[in-house]
Amino acid sequence: MLCLSLTPLLVLALGASLGAAFPQDALKKSCSLSKYQFLMPHELKAVQKMKEQFEDTMLLSDRKCNTRLFHRKWNTAELSVPDRVTLVEAELDLAIAMLSLPTTPKFAEARQRPLAFLTQAREDLRGCMGTEAPSSSGKLRHWLQKLQMAKKTETVSCLEASAILHLFQVLNDLRCAALREQCP
Repeated sequence: MLCLSLTPLLVLALGASLGAAFPQDALKKSCSLSKYQFLMPHELKAVQKMKEQFEDTMLLSDRKCNTRLFHRKWNTAELSVPDRVTLVEAELDLAIAMLSLPTTPKFAEARQRPLAFLTQAREDLRGCMGTEAPSSSGKLRHWLQKLQMAKKTETVSCLEASAILHLFQVLNDLRCAALREQCP
């Protein structure tokens, strides 16, 4: 009888000590983004179909943006891995915000799968980021400032066009961040 009442106490004590031995932040260090190294063809086709449908309905005036966010003088491969992750998170935030805007029923259907995929990728990235903010390079800091300025000064249609027309660049940056080593 006495042994049965001690068992739950031992289990609780063991669980508490194991929880302290493996802090939560240690789990972030072992995260893996490897599933984004090689994107599935059906995901790429869904993005391509959505992009084509957007281009078919886009007005010419939407192409004239003052800020060319995705035209950078540097390559993602030049950034450190933490900076790559920060870059991709910012790009995904913009893309998801633009794909979440109200739209026609036909385009809403076409964007469903890419939006779900991009949202999952952003959540996976956030799960890998530590609690402290990584120090970013001057290149990335400048681009992040440019992004914030564009959000304040550009039209929504301009930002939407930029984000959608450059989704394959965002996907390539995601792949580069997932490699965690040298990327092309």
